[in-house]
Amino acid sequence: MIKMVSMILGGGAGTRLYPLTEQRSKPAVPVGGKYRLIDIPISNCLNSGVKRMFVLTQFNSASLNKHIKNTYHFDLFSRGFVDILAAEQTPGDDNWFQGTADAVKQCMKHLSSIDYDYILILSGDQLYQMDLEAFAKEHVAKKAEISIATIPVTAKDASAFGIMKVRADGMIDSFVEKPKAEELSGWESEVSAENKAAGKVYLASMGIYIFSKNVIKDLFKEYDKATDFGKEIIPSAITSGKSVASYEYSGYWEDIGSIINFFEANLDLTGPLPPFNLFDNEKIIHTRPRKLPASKVFGTTMNQAVLADGCIVNAKSIENAIVGIRCRIKKDTVIKNAIIFGNDYYELAKDVDNPEIINMGIGKDCFIQNAIVDKNVRIGDNVTIIGSKDLENVREETYCVVDGVIVLRKGAIIPSGTVIGKKKGEEIIPTYEPKPRYEATGS
Repeated sequence: MIKMVSMILGGGAGTRLYPLTEQRSKPAVPVGGKYRLIDIPISNCLNSGVKRMFVLTQFNSASLNKHIKNTYHFDLFSRGFVDILAAEQTPGDDNWFQGTADAVKQCMKHLSSIDYDYILILSGDQLYQMDLEAFAKEHVAKKAEISIATIPVTAKDASAFGIMKVRADGMIDSFVEKPKAEELSGWESEVSAENKAAGKVYLASMGIYIFSKNVIKDLFKEYDKATDFGKEIIPSAITSGKSVASYEYSGYWEDIGSIINFFEANLDLTGPLPPFNLFDNEKIIHTRPRKLPASKVFGTTMNQAVLADGCIVNAKSIENAIVGIRCRIKKDTVIKNAIIFGNDYYELAKDVDNPEIINMGIGKDCFIQNAIVDKNVRIGDNVTIIGSKDLENVREETYCVVDGVIVLRKGAIIPSGTVIGKKKGEEIIPTYEPKPRYEATGS
């Protein structure tokens, strides 16, 4: 049995996901209708037999703490746990986490009473399903001191990643952080014939690492001023001759740290055969069991739609959209290319359809396209919300426009008759188009 503990990095302030991170930490952002981002790495760990996890965070962590407390319970005969480690001031260090490496370094003291040989470091804002046990076994088999999960990418995408030069035996010779296009020559690595044919000849770091226990302690002592794994610790370890291995991953992986990536990755889930499979008997994505009733739908045309628990839907049509928990959508409303987070609670029965208030949810005769509607939003009747790539980025009291996607802030109240973004009939430049490779290939 491999003795390994996992540290899941909650990230910084999550500015690229603003305003979704205005009132919550990045790992607490809802995804896929009923999950949170933190459920992805935790589920990967649980499915791989890794049952000792720390989540490192420092911004807006209240809702994350509540979600983890209400979700991940281990029985009395298990030593498993999921604990939150928030940045804290101590007599020896009064700074917040300064980077990925600094966060782990500051939290190492909490591992003193735990028996482990390896530390698995994961990111809290990625969408993937990986066999982490296979990753750990390969780390041990190669007798590596550090292992880095890598994914093949094209020259076009390589400039956004740390690129590894990997030998035929799977060991890493050198590393370059986000190289420019003209610097890529010579950074090709041995990849499969399929990846080579697709032009994916560069191996990019996924930000997923395994460190042997003594090695990470020594690196923190030797490079005590280093704050980041990708920019400082990893390159220094390779340069100093440490045994660093690549674990090539060929499955689906998406960094969803920005609004547009988050938007596209979620809507990909609505496809007939999405690359991230929520309908799997073994690779289960765990989340909080809310004990909600089944959803009800009245006269709604639905196409490529994900509908979560506890919804009451009277809409005219919902297409290529995700509708989250407890969502209420009234008659003749059209929703297309949109993510609706849903609600944290139900409105009182006496207030439903009360003409004197704007009800929680989406009113009658609305049109919502290319948008994200955060939780507990109240949208009146005859509201038009249409995003488009040619809209300028703005921040308003009730909404933001980010890369053409209109994001309604949590708890926003949108009066009846409001128009945000484009009007009906105006030319719209799509912010998202379904990817052909996700279409069903047969009956």
